Amino acid sequence: MNPVDAKLANRLLSLDVMRGLAMACMILVNNPGSWSVIYEPLKHAQWHGWTPTDLVFPFFLFIVGVAMPFSFEKRLQGGKRFSLMIKVLQRTSVLFLIGFLLGVLPNVIWNPTVLLEARWPGVLQRIAICYFFTSLIVTFLPNIGRWIIAAVLLIVYSAGMFFYVVPGHGAGVFDVVGNFCWWLDNQLLQGHTWSGAPAKGFDPEGVWSTLPAITTTLLGYFTGQLLRSSEDAKEKLLWLFISANISLILAYWVSLSMPINKQLWTVSFVLLTAGLAIHLLAMLYYLIDIREYRRGLMPFLILGTNAIVAYILSSLLGDLVTIIPVGESNLKAWLFSDVFSSFLSPINASLVMAVSMVLLCTSLTSILYFRRIFIRV
Repeated sequence: MNPVDAKLANRLLSLDVMRGLAMACMILVNNPGSWSVIYEPLKHAQWHGWTPTDLVFPFFLFIVGVAMPFSFEKRLQGGKRFSLMIKVLQRTSVLFLIGFLLGVLPNVIWNPTVLLEARWPGVLQRIAICYFFTSLIVTFLPNIGRWIIAAVLLIVYSAGMFFYVVPGHGAGVFDVVGNFCWWLDNQLLQGHTWSGAPAKGFDPEGVWSTLPAITTTLLGYFTGQLLRSSEDAKEKLLWLFISANISLILAYWVSLSMPINKQLWTVSFVLLTAGLAIHLLAMLYYLIDIREYRRGLMPFLILGTNAIVAYILSSLLGDLVTIIPVGESNLKAWLFSDVFSSFLSPINASLVMAVSMVLLCTSLTSILYFRRIFIRV
């Protein structure tokens, strides 16, 4: 066994591969050569409905939950709740801060006043918040209490969406303007939401939609508990597929009254993405951890074992190519129009540039992987 394999011997490799796959997809969809020419599956749904791109973020939150039993259970059994929560607070703070700083770069370099108008929510910020509250729940509640909280979060979220009367719009609105998430973000985050949101004052990682996102993380935690249990591997696999299909059936049933919507993180979206995530993890678990299939997995292991580094790299490199001047524009625009579009159609040039960013981040992260350096926040 080589040193890298030895370092990973006690890890659930299917989880690392799934995390790496999610990270590769996240880098891919966030870095097209041009936002005006993108293949449809690499776009988010405009509002209701979903595309493969809409699965990336919930899959990542789900993976955060799956990993938690493997890192939490020994400490919880040893009664080290206080020391565990100190580490949770540290990790939450660092993740949130990194997400916030990446959101204001590179503009803050030239104009520090940008901080006063910066967006507060974001992808890493939501991951930090979901990780923190899931940690609280699993640290201080028994398993039945965890399940109850997961359900209550969905019920409370639904109550706000269906029954709160939004001034000027009424109750039960799921349109872009007039829904409860939009109204609450306007009240609490005014001036600090995403400028590219479908409605002014709304944020896809806003306040109310974070409640069901915590449930997404908890569902990952319950899945991780199953995988960590002493059950036979085939029994685990059976329960994974059963629970995945139950979740998908419930998603369809709920969608009859509450549409599938990633930006609102609706209950139907939680159930749909959990079902699909469990299916994918079950297939990877069968192939990688049961059948010990390894061919072609290295890029995903590289990204999956240093996911936070890969995310930061992709964000910084994505910013860098837009601030390096080339001619009358910047490096990114020059690469797209003068280099890749010179021998590819615009849409394929845009895709190839996105794939190139994935390959670049994988190459840079591989330096850490082969030196057995696995960075955790």
